[in-house]
Amino acid sequence: MIQLEHLNLEVKDIPRSLRFYQAAFPHWWVRGGGNGEWSGKPRQWLHFGDDYQYLAFSDHGEGDNRNLSGHQVGLAHFAFITQNLDALITRLHAAGFAVAKQGAAAPSRRNVYYLDPDGFEVEFVQYLSDQPKRRNDYDQE
Repeated sequence: MIQLEHLNLEVKDIPRSLRFYQAAFPHWWVRGGGNGEWSGKPRQWLHFGDDYQYLAFSDHGEGDNRNLSGHQVGLAHFAFITQNLDALITRLHAAGFAVAKQGAAAPSRRNVYYLDPDGFEVEFVQYLSDQPKRRNDYDQE
């Protein structure tokens, strides 16, 4: 089996990014961090996650993220499964973050999209069925 271990995100301000992800993942913690250099530029880095998966942040990001309504090559979005979408929305709202767009209506899942502080689109999905065939039924939208 292969599974995703981490995403490495170039950000402008780690504490600002961390505030968003701590609200989304209250059960995760800062696993480690430090200083270093990447391609001749100093940076701070931090790993935020649990014992098995994490987000890696480096604070030497420059410029703006890609235009999500455009067609440039790059990351469109990444997604996480939650057991309670309403609780997640409430936590992010309390931290000052609003839903960027609602997901498509489907009988076996609910989802929403947020823009994190650096413009990464993050999807959160709650499945309403344990049956893979229903969860992955794309004709239901």
